Amino acid sequence: MTEDPTTPDPRLEDLDELGERRVMSIAGVRLAGRRRRPSGERAPLPRQWDRVGIIWLVVAGAVIALWALLFTLPATVEWWTLRDVDLAQAVARNRSDGVTDVTQALNALGSEWTIRTLRVGLVLALVLFKEWRRLFVALGSILILEIVVNTIKVNTARPRPYVIALAPWDGWSHPSRPVAALAATLAIIGIALIPIGVWRKRFMIAAALAVVLLGVSNVYLGVDHATDVIVAGFFGAALPLLAYRFLVPEGVFPLTYGRGTKAHVDIGGARGDAMRLAVGERLDVEVLSIEKFGTEASGGSTPLLITCQDVDGERQLFAKLYTQIHLRSDRWYKYGRTLLYGSLEDEVRWLSVKRLAEHEDYMMRIMRDAGIPVPESHGYVTITPEREYLIITEFLAGAKEIGKEPVTEEVIDAALEAVRAMWDGAVAHRDIKPGNVMVSNGRVSLIDTAFGIAQPSAWREAVDLANMLLILGLYAEPQHVYRRALLRFAPHDVAEAFAATRAITIPTQLKRLLKAHEAETGVDLV
Repeated sequence: MTEDPTTPDPRLEDLDELGERRVMSIAGVRLAGRRRRPSGERAPLPRQWDRVGIIWLVVAGAVIALWALLFTLPATVEWWTLRDVDLAQAVARNRSDGVTDVTQALNALGSEWTIRTLRVGLVLALVLFKEWRRLFVALGSILILEIVVNTIKVNTARPRPYVIALAPWDGWSHPSRPVAALAATLAIIGIALIPIGVWRKRFMIAAALAVVLLGVSNVYLGVDHATDVIVAGFFGAALPLLAYRFLVPEGVFPLTYGRGTKAHVDIGGARGDAMRLAVGERLDVEVLSIEKFGTEASGGSTPLLITCQDVDGERQLFAKLYTQIHLRSDRWYKYGRTLLYGSLEDEVRWLSVKRLAEHEDYMMRIMRDAGIPVPESHGYVTITPEREYLIITEFLAGAKEIGKEPVTEEVIDAALEAVRAMWDGAVAHRDIKPGNVMVSNGRVSLIDTAFGIAQPSAWREAVDLANMLLILGLYAEPQHVYRRALLRFAPHDVAEAFAATRAITIPTQLKRLLKAHEAETGVDLV
């Protein structure tokens, strides 16, 4: 008997969710596998171009296509020149003294003095606010602009309009270098110094008006053709705007002037939605909120507090968002440190963001297995493949950074016992600093294991011990800390720890606190 193909097979009813969700429980922790994406489905957070970005991309492409026509079809140059000459001569015939005075004043907008003043101010502002990425993109955009404009001018060799010039001019006229320089400089100032919002919009409108006024004055004064001005204005604005949208997108590198670290990315919008989706699928929970948490002591990731709801009720989780900016910042930091101090013997350079997240998850698990007090890991999830990953751990409710509460003998012993456990478990943390030592009711937990390694050298173990002793010495009597350390470490272990201490081995936060302690008490703990 042949089955009716339109009748659903009851044997398949239980398989509807197979491949969509996979749920299991390990040690009481519910884990839900990620939804398998059909081929071609978008990643949760792809790099997307909005309408404005696409418009400027089209504008830049049109300018490049126009220049290509100049070289491949020389006859087009003659046609454009005739149209420009007709317009220039018509304008020249209708000049008046009053308008001439106004346009000559407006011509100062494109002077070398004006352009250089704006650019020097731009660079100083970016340096002052430590916007290094935006500074490098600004310098690169200006350099490329000058090279392209001068190259096109020399190769097209287009003379200025065939009318009496009423203002100074320099060299060939296409494209107009003053207009391109002003457009690019003002565009960079707007996008690199003014946060997105109404003030940036107002500035961009004013900047566009200034470029238009300069272009009109140059045409009126017989310095540039109309097409020289139009092409230069669009190209000058498009180049930096596209560079910033591609290299410093606002969603990844938000421009703010508040307190915080530049590595802390925006968690709203599409990224926030992607994180809620990924965490919900991973842990089979409903994510109620995601907010930044403890950003003061974190510079290598964006720390987050996640509030969620599951079958057992509401609970909180801690998470860290790693992006390419964190990976690149770590690389640049290590390059600079290598130039100043040399390379460490156990230096690790991550090849991808995913490897970094995998490693931290791995280190938390082996440390916990070795009895080292670290948070329980709930794994990591992909926000954007190869670009953004979120590692999730338990939230240490009530825990505070060491030093925020009195450091008692119980805390001293717990901190030293954590280092002893690392020595016995043959692992090293490699980033012992106050921000990574959390205390709750006398119990100490070590967080941020991303730089941890297994089977460390004796030198690396000594550095971990030295940094912990320095932390405890900041908040307790150093002699008392030393006596408690001798209960777990031999005298030569402590001596070797301080012998291994150098500026390169002390984390930045700890180094800053040591300097402040020395300035206040006159005691150099190192």
